[in-house]
Amino acid sequence: MSRSVVTADDLALAVRLAVTLLREVPAEAWRSRAGTLEWDRWETVEHLSDDLFSYAVQLGPAAPALDRLVPFVWQPHRQGGPWNAVHADPEAGPSGLLLTLEATGALLVAMVRTASPQVRSYHVYGNSDPEGFAAMGIAETLVHVHDVADGLDLDWNPPAELCTRVLDRLFPEAPTSTDPWAVLLWCTGRADLPGRPRPVSWRWDGTPRDEVSGRA
Repeated sequence: MSRSVVTADDLALAVRLAVTLLREVPAEAWRSRAGTLEWDRWETVEHLSDDLFSYAVQLGPAAPALDRLVPFVWQPHRQGGPWNAVHADPEAGPSGLLLTLEATGALLVAMVRTASPQVRSYHVYGNSDPEGFAAMGIAETLVHVHDVADGLDLDWNPPAELCTRVLDRLFPEAPTSTDPWAVLLWCTGRADLPGRPRPVSWRWDGTPRDEVSGRA
């Protein structure tokens, strides 16, 4: 069965929608816990920026490694905080934090647009291609904005077609009989589905779909 390919435009849309919504987060809410995570909302957006940065740099080398990350230094700012290479300057406030998200999102968009579709690079959930890193970037963006919006009076409901393309690429065995946004939240352990308790553990598969099929 054919599927709709995830594109750099899809990623750019996800980041743009995310930044637009995150501008509505009240100033006093940024240091409160994000959803079910152990991080606050500021740390969660820093982590998202770091995700997008790390995916972009994995596609950068002329011969990307298939067994390790590009060796930037990842470290937390506090015990229990996210291990990031990207940290926003607190003095810049929420607007500065969102600039880091826009900037790292733009880096990944640019790399997805320019890298050869034949490029493969390391990811712990399956070595991937530019399309896969775009899909992972979108998944990270959609679910972490959900985490940030949780508990606030903010309406975060990403486009169904965007969620469908990400599910097709990263979670090909996911249910298809219900709302794709609800399914993506279920796949990432953030929601229940009727008759399906939320997963205790989960992971996607970033391996290119034709290579997965070729294993059989």
